[in-house]
Amino acid sequence: MSTTDRRTLIADTAIATVAAAGLRGLTHRAIDTAAGLPAGSTSYYFRTRTALIGACYARLAELDLADVESTPPLSREEAAASIAGLLHRWLTTGRERQLARYELILEAARTPELESALHEAGLAARERVSHVLAALGADRPREAAELLVAWTEGVLFDRLAGATARRRPAPDPAELAAVARRMIDAALAAQ
Repeated sequence: MSTTDRRTLIADTAIATVAAAGLRGLTHRAIDTAAGLPAGSTSYYFRTRTALIGACYARLAELDLADVESTPPLSREEAAASIAGLLHRWLTTGRERQLARYELILEAARTPELESALHEAGLAARERVSHVLAALGADRPREAAELLVAWTEGVLFDRLAGATARRRPAPDPAELAAVARRMIDAALAAQ
């Protein structure tokens, strides 16, 4: 296994561990065990817990950006379908990853040395959304992107961990598409 593959395995295992056990479960030994690696492997690649958390941020950013870039929308309807698809995926098959992301976001808010890694991770997605909104006619695409990302994050958080998250039925793609259309319309109108 190459160094890059091993780093990716460790980061993916750490993300899964954080999703399942929270940050209290994130130890070098736990990651070695869960990844099936020899003892000491995680600490060899990521000497400190902060470095391991940083690897999680980098991997989450890589995966989320790949999701955001996967389908370039050309119209409002396509943009709404793209956002709805992302939300549906992140609420179903990608649920674990998003739960870990929120857990790690809170850690970064309390740990200054992690804050810049989190900040950098969020900028690439916002830049992509800004380009999409510019193509859809936004006068101030960066401002519109900030709104759209915030609203999308709000919907995602509410459906994953909000007060009614456990009682809600499975995510409905049609309902998510309607929500996404309203968010795009509002972001473009708020200029």
